[in-house]
Amino acid sequence: MVELPIQDPVKIFALTMLIFFLTPMIMSKFRIPGIIGPIIAGIIIGPNGLNILERDQTLILLGTVGLLFIIFIAGLELDIDGFKKYKHRSILFGTLSFSIPFSLGMIVCLFMGYSMMASILIGSILGSHTLLGYPIASRLGISKNKAVTTAVGGTLVTDTLALLVLAVITGAVHGEISVNFWISLCVSLTVFVLLVLLGVPRLSRWYFKNVNSEGIKDFTYVMVILFLSGFLALLAGVEPIIGAFLAGLALNRLVLDYGPLMNRIRFFGNALFIPFFLLSVGMLMDLRVLFSDPSASILIALILLALFSGKALPPYIIGKIYGYSSTEVKVMFGLTIPQAAATLAATLVGYNVGLLDQSTVNGVIIMILLSCIIGPSFVDKFGRQLAFSEEEKPYKRNEGPERILIPLSDPKTMESLLDLSFMIKESQSQDQPLYPLTVVQKEENAAEIGVAKAEKMLGHAVMYASGADMPVRLLTRVDLNVSNGIARAVTEERINIIVAGWDAKMKQKQLFGGVIDRVIDKTTQTVLVSKISDPLNTAKRVVLVVSRGSNRKPGFIDAFQKIKLIASKLNVPLVIFVVNDDTNHYVKHVKDVKPNPPTTLIYIESWNYLYAKFVPQVTNDDLIIILSARKGTIAWNIPLEHFPKKLAKNNLKNFIVYYPAEEEEVDVRGTRGTYLPRESLFSKQDEK
Repeated sequence: MVELPIQDPVKIFALTMLIFFLTPMIMSKFRIPGIIGPIIAGIIIGPNGLNILERDQTLILLGTVGLLFIIFIAGLELDIDGFKKYKHRSILFGTLSFSIPFSLGMIVCLFMGYSMMASILIGSILGSHTLLGYPIASRLGISKNKAVTTAVGGTLVTDTLALLVLAVITGAVHGEISVNFWISLCVSLTVFVLLVLLGVPRLSRWYFKNVNSEGIKDFTYVMVILFLSGFLALLAGVEPIIGAFLAGLALNRLVLDYGPLMNRIRFFGNALFIPFFLLSVGMLMDLRVLFSDPSASILIALILLALFSGKALPPYIIGKIYGYSSTEVKVMFGLTIPQAAATLAATLVGYNVGLLDQSTVNGVIIMILLSCIIGPSFVDKFGRQLAFSEEEKPYKRNEGPERILIPLSDPKTMESLLDLSFMIKESQSQDQPLYPLTVVQKEENAAEIGVAKAEKMLGHAVMYASGADMPVRLLTRVDLNVSNGIARAVTEERINIIVAGWDAKMKQKQLFGGVIDRVIDKTTQTVLVSKISDPLNTAKRVVLVVSRGSNRKPGFIDAFQKIKLIASKLNVPLVIFVVNDDTNHYVKHVKDVKPNPPTTLIYIESWNYLYAKFVPQVTNDDLIIILSARKGTIAWNIPLEHFPKKLAKNNLKNFIVYYPAEEEEVDVRGTRGTYLPRESLFSKQDEK
């Protein structure tokens, strides 16, 4: 006979994994978000249910890790530029989302006969919230919506205020409130915030630049930052969730949204740690209190009324002030109604210091249960509506699926080429695979050895892409001429974007070297030629160089959209140097072409002025993108073609030469070997 509760660790883990596997499928049958499944399972099998499992230190540990993962991922995925843009909204929303429930909770508790201290504590409990529904919003692709950004930013305000109130109340109960207490709290918080938000990005940028990138090592480094920040938060006198959120903000620009590292963080969080947190929350519930204590039922009803009305008003007010749709308002309500993280912390502390009795604790736990069910349900239902409405917005793109070809010849450049491909890949084409390609020349004596080496390199590409959860289709071609093999693959696979690497070695007459130059000449598709020595996530800004006539290129809009997408995914500003052209030609595109990273337009009167004044200001922390043109087409000129060589001579490590797509009927083949009259290709003004 099995003894209950189960004590054997293997049996415990087997049971919890079965729960995490089955409950989402069961919930889907009832059209309930799967995230609620582990909570209900915790109620049933927990100490207040069938007593199959107890909420021991192991479950508390894993649950705490899961809670920190939720808050950490929210910080990582926060749209920093959107937060800056909407920071006043976030601060106003956070203040309202704390103060309204706080006031209502205090009134209810004073009415029920609680002391002032206990009433303030319960009010602060209602003022906080946990982003329990955020993984749903992230999965639906609405994490960068202005309403979601406002709600997530407001969380920092609400939870900080709630935990500060908790610290003050605890100090008051122990008689520690004094001038020294306030000075100590303010100093420790200031040092903590500055250390995380200023120190972590600098340390992390150095790490990613100078330490060999490995999947396990990078993930371990991020975990060190996460839990060290949580530990520092404890030392500063606040809860670890504040440290987790700040750690996410500090690493926001360095952990690429669609990269392998972010995929590993999401995988471990969503597959393991977050379900343990939900299960541990469910184990706290005791439904028997509803039937055993009538006064507790009245208290629960009043607290729930204060909570739901107090959390519904701020989204409604913000929506009216800033013109949010009713769907966005409901998503904000769903994100901010769940009570778990700061609520649990404050409740347990209040119980331990004698401010709250068992009946109140049970009432708060019932509130946690209902809010954790209703909140994610709102996010799931109305988040889907929001996602569909965003997809209906007009969006122009080339017909047909987006297919990216990545010619590989050097294992050292493989990861940077794949990272760049991850960035420019549209969300609408996520089901389309990437096409890594190797071409083996027939004339090689050891053709079979060459194919074996090529397949080995492609195998590494598969492993790297799988870490980012990105499908790939491997291509190998055997041809007398490498450029012909690439061009043949482009035609056979209907490729529309080519991402190639350049070693920046100077050839006498050729720009990039025989192979890349011939591929550019033989194709009309978009081509990105990159020299990237540092990880892309270490870039601090994207610098785009456009020359006269670039806006008249057939593929300009698509290229401009891709470049803005790179800046947006890197979470860095975009600076556009417009050389010898009217900046007004680009103002409309800056506004209309999505996405919209912070963008600055700078007029440059000539190439010589660009070399003298602005190139010296460019550093290796910048990702430079040159919007180029195929020889003989509009916007091409000699200084534009020489510019990449000048960057290479200046030892700049990170730049991309971007060739927009041409109209298919335009024949640009062979132009590099054709000496056309100089006046037919560029003007004297261009040569400056």
